[in-house]
Amino acid sequence: MKPVSLAPNVTLRRSHAVVLLALVIFSWGSTWPVNKLMLHDVTPIWACALRTGIGTLALLLLLRGRLRLPQRGDLPVVFSIGLLHMSAFAMLANIGLQHVSAGRSVVLAYTTPLWVGPGARWLLGEGFTWQRAAGCALGLSGLLFIFNPLTFDWNNSQAVYGNAMILLAAMFWAASILYVRAHKWLADPFGLLFWQALLATCVLSACALYLEGWPQINWHWELVLQMLYSGLFGIALAYWAITLVNRALPAMTTALGLLGVPIFGITCSALFLGERLGWPLLAAMALIVGGIALGTFSRPAVPRAG
Repeated sequence: MKPVSLAPNVTLRRSHAVVLLALVIFSWGSTWPVNKLMLHDVTPIWACALRTGIGTLALLLLLRGRLRLPQRGDLPVVFSIGLLHMSAFAMLANIGLQHVSAGRSVVLAYTTPLWVGPGARWLLGEGFTWQRAAGCALGLSGLLFIFNPLTFDWNNSQAVYGNAMILLAAMFWAASILYVRAHKWLADPFGLLFWQALLATCVLSACALYLEGWPQINWHWELVLQMLYSGLFGIALAYWAITLVNRALPAMTTALGLLGVPIFGITCSALFLGERLGWPLLAAMALIVGGIALGTFSRPAVPRAG
């Protein structure tokens, strides 16, 4: 099988890319319950900052020899991913995770593609096919299952706040994706990964210090293992692997594969945290994942002139 050229001195066979995609699904899906456990001992923003710092150090080792300072034209995309995705998404999702189950959180967080479709139409002029419209409608109906006015406790301010933070996090991630689509890359995305993570570490640490003060952490070996797992697998290996996968596999294949993250995430949450998987959550997940898949596999329409 012919290898796919990726970055300087890096090649990857498609069969190996599929294995890496499975690693991404495993890493991102399993870190949701791990991050939930970390919140018993660490405040949410400090938890983000520390695990991102661990991931940044690991990326420094993974990418050594290929690090170059970003060119001026690539600085906007470094800021976009570093601030909107690695910082804002991670911070808001972790704040929401304090008040929301890990399984529900991962489903809400992966509504991101639902917001990308309309945003691409309005901001980038991309065509909005009937399949994409139907996919959005299907996915939004999944949200209605989660926020059923007859079953959701709207008087629980912490639950409302937590769910809102995670949905807001998904929108920040969507904004990052929209900018990445429009950006004209000068350097290989692979070479910018460390700088994005380093920026996120600095921003998250500053936000944690300002909003939460000096960290008060009750260190124990379980917490150390959780930190290492989340930083090494959820940050370093996952972002490194998805960058390789994005260059080796078709976009549709990658997008469909990533739908396995919420499925695996709620499974891990049920197994390791004992979270109950009620039918509303399962139905919502099926509708959201189905809507994203329908929108992903739609043929792009020709944008309107003017």
